[in-house]
Formats: sequence, structure tokens, C-alpha cells
Amino acid sequence: MDTIYIETSIVSHATAWPSSDIQIAAIQHQARTWWSTERPNFELVTSQLVIDEASAGDPSAAADRLKLLDGVPTVPIDDDVRALAHAIVSASIMPPKAAADALHVAAAAVAGLQYLLTLNCKHIANAHELPRVYRLLDDHGFGQLLICTPAEFLAGGDDDEESNS
Repeated sequence: MDTIYIETSIVSHATAWPSSDIQIAAIQHQARTWWSTERPNFELVTSQLVIDEASAGDPSAAADRLKLLDGVPTVPIDDDVRALAHAIVSASIMPPKAAADALHVAAAAVAGLQYLLTLNCKHIANAHELPRVYRLLDDHGFGQLLICTPAEFLAGGDDDEESNS
């Protein structure tokens, strides 16, 4: 079974009050649907960074986020992870203000995981930067990681026979 790193935006969107903004509501729906339908297909891991981020803010919302993460093992944020995150920021792939996002990518890569699941498309799953992220990870010997969103897992579920031809 493949292992997937759960980044903070997943639990945040999966547990948030439904938004009146249709685009945010759609993303929340994707996070909830992924959690209910795809989660059983993967070994889940996260990091202490995710737990720390999920703990912040409104105490009731934080409790909901932490409940979703309960029992999910953590991967370490060690010197190797910090060095790889520093390389991501130093290469201007992510700005210094997104250093935590670089740590998420580095933690998943150094742990040898197959996937990092995120809804953070500004810094993590940014289609403009992903080729550079993948090149840097490959150059550092961590070419196995695939960064993706719930939609990418859910997209294949509605295909019928005609749409495959």
C-alpha cells in the first residue's frame, strides 16, 4: 500500500464549516470526499509541523482538525529535511515566507513517500513550479515523490466506458 503525506490544508478544508464561496466549497467537498473514499487506500503519515499548524486558531476548529489526524504517524523533521527545505527556498522555488511549505515537501521526500496530498496550490502544488520542485528533488536523490490534490485522485471515479475511448 502506498503512503501519503497529509499536509495541513487537507485537514483544514475537510473539517471547515462549509463556505458560501462556491470555489472554496468545491475544494472543501473534494477534501471531504477524498477522506471518506480514498483514505482507506493509503497508509497515512503527517509531521509534527502539520499537527502544530492544525492546533492553531479557533480551539473548536483545531479540535476537529486534530481529531482527523488522531493516530496518524509522523515523519521526522530532522537536519536532512531542513537542509532540503532550505535548498527549495534557496533555489527560489518557494519564497522565504513559505518555508513551512518547503518543510512539508522536504519531509515527505526525505521519508521516501510516494505522495504528498495538499490543497495548497500557491506554494506546494503550483503547476508553474512543480517541474522545478521535481528536478530539485531528483537532483537530491528524492525523485519518487508526487505532489497532488484530492481532485487528481477523484477525477477517475466518474469515467464511463465511452469517455475512455
